[in-house]
Amino acid sequence: MKTLRKLLDLLYLGAGVLAAACLVAILMLIVVQMVARWTGEVFPGAASYAGYAMAGASFLAFANALNRGAHIRVSILLNALPDGPKRLVDIWCFGLAAAIAWYFTYYAYWFVYWSWKFNEVSQAQDASPLWIPQSVMVIGGAILAIALTDHLVNLIVKGNHRMTRDLVDQSFGE
Repeated sequence: MKTLRKLLDLLYLGAGVLAAACLVAILMLIVVQMVARWTGEVFPGAASYAGYAMAGASFLAFANALNRGAHIRVSILLNALPDGPKRLVDIWCFGLAAAIAWYFTYYAYWFVYWSWKFNEVSQAQDASPLWIPQSVMVIGGAILAIALTDHLVNLIVKGNHRMTRDLVDQSFGE
């Protein structure tokens, strides 16, 4: 089990690192586009690529953000409940969220499959195959679904989820 735990934590961290790389790619695309404009050149599709990188950064960051407690969570109700009902509500929330994430991932996979099958391309100047940036959505959704299922199983078996809170969040006086 320790090996599985290390692999899952590495998966979540790796997805977070890739999300950060997507943000750096957005910065680089913007800088290259600015330089191209200053020199009178054209960089076709730069805005589309930046949009693809933004979607990649968002979807790849979901699982890492969940583990760090950065997702919005209505804890006012949970904090008002005693431990027994609080645990049941937590299990219900993680179960529902995991089911929705798996549902999304399943249909997103088929969305990407049909984009690939019909050879859909973007309507911008770059005419990139759309299944490539859409695949990042499926991968990020699958990693989020795995993370939610991981937290659900941990909550059922051990009685607590594995979400941690960053000290910055705690400093705002919740």
